[in-house]
Amino acid sequence: MQKTAILIILGVFALVAFIYFSFDGEAPNRDFPGAKEVKIDQRWDMPMVLEEISGIAWIDEEHIACVEDEEAIIFIYNLKTLEVERQIVFGEDGDYEGIALVDDDAYVLRSDGTLFEVLNYLSEEKEVNEIKIDFTEKYNFEGISFDKKRNRLILAIKDKAEKDYKPVYSFNLNTKQLDKEPAYKIMFNDTIFNGLDLKENNHLIQPSEIAIHPKTGEIYVLEGTNPKLLILSPNGKPKKLHVFQEAQFPQPEGITFDDEGNIYISNEGAGGMGNILKVRL
Repeated sequence: MQKTAILIILGVFALVAFIYFSFDGEAPNRDFPGAKEVKIDQRWDMPMVLEEISGIAWIDEEHIACVEDEEAIIFIYNLKTLEVERQIVFGEDGDYEGIALVDDDAYVLRSDGTLFEVLNYLSEEKEVNEIKIDFTEKYNFEGISFDKKRNRLILAIKDKAEKDYKPVYSFNLNTKQLDKEPAYKIMFNDTIFNGLDLKENNHLIQPSEIAIHPKTGEIYVLEGTNPKLLILSPNGKPKKLHVFQEAQFPQPEGITFDDEGNIYISNEGAGGMGNILKVRL
C-alpha cells in the first residue's frame, strides 16, 4: 500500500515537472495572431473579496456595482476612495456572472439562467425576487445588460450554441418573460472571425459579458477565455473585432460604460488581484 502511494505521488510530481519544463516555467500563451495592446487610462486593483470579480455596472462618477463568482453579494466599489463601500446580500452562494442596473433596481445573473431581481437595491428595505428561466437546453449564461431603448435585458450564453450561430436572448422587463427566439444571432460564418484560426465554431466567441453603448447603441460582447471584444451594430451585425493581449487582459469578465461612453473592463485575478481598467480602444 505504501509503495503504491509513493509511486502515485512520484507520478504526479513527474507530470507537473513535465508540464512546467515544456512551457519553460510559464503557462501557454492564449494570444491570437493580431492581438494588440490597447490604451489603459486608469487601473483599480480590487481587494481580495473581489479577486474573482465577474460583473460590473456603472452607477455614477464615484461608484461601480460589482459581483463576484461565488457569493450572492452586490459590492459597491468607490473609485475615489479605492474601497468597497457597501455589501448588499441578495441570496445564497452560487455562480454569479453579471449585473445590470435598471434605475433603482439591480438584476444579477446566475450561470444557470436564474435572474435575481433586487428592487431598490440600495435601500435597507430592498426586495429580492428569484426569476427562473425555463429552457429546453441547458445553457451556461455569462452576460447581462440593460437595453434601455427596448426596456429589456439581453443575456449572452458562453458555451453552448446552435450549429451556425451563438444566440443572445432578451428578457422583457414589462412581462418578466424571456423571449423564446434569440434577439441576436452571432453567425459563425461571418468574415470578421476569419483571422482567428479556430476549428470549432463554438469557440469563435465565448461571451463572458455583454453591454450596450449608451450613445451609439452598439452591442459589446466580451470574451474572457481567449480575450477579445466583438462590437455589433444596434441590429446585431458584427462591425469590429478587437483581439486583446493576455498580458493586459488575463481574464476579462465584466464590461460597462459611464454616461459619456467610456469603457471599463474588469479582470478576474487568476490567483492574484482582480482589477477594473478604464480602456481606450
